[in-house]
Amino acid sequence: MRYTTSSSIFLIRGRPQKWVKALTLVELVLAMAILGTLGAIAVPTYSNYIDKAKNTTAMADIRTIEGRIVTFQAERGRPPNTLAEAGLPTQLDPWGRPYAYLRLQGVDKKDLKGRWRRDRFTNPLNTDFDLYSMGKDGDSRPALTAKPSHDDIVRANNGAFVGVASDY
Repeated sequence: MRYTTSSSIFLIRGRPQKWVKALTLVELVLAMAILGTLGAIAVPTYSNYIDKAKNTTAMADIRTIEGRIVTFQAERGRPPNTLAEAGLPTQLDPWGRPYAYLRLQGVDKKDLKGRWRRDRFTNPLNTDFDLYSMGKDGDSRPALTAKPSHDDIVRANNGAFVGVASDY
């Protein structure tokens, strides 16, 4: 049995050993592992939330722009040639790029070759006008089946559908 003196009980700044409160290295590592796991779960969840919020904002913007275009069309009997003609200044999507607009009604189909948006069956999305955002990646192709077009926010079926292109 080991002999201890009263002076050896006082180890840290004059406090007895039984009063010393501290974390061991194992407890510290365990706490860091828990925080790291929670962070690894939280960051992608937050990113997905932000992406969905931006998509929803773009869909609402497209509906608003569509309303202005339909009003223009009711007043003048034709869709506008550009968004500026409809009284819509350059409006940016949630990713900071302008919305794409293409008048289809009353335009020679030869002039639209290669620019007309198409679904997976190569049918045109709209017959009056195309209105869409290029989405998060900022890239788009006329066919919705092309990978760069999967994240686009599109207006289809003459306004019956507004949403993510991959959902159409």
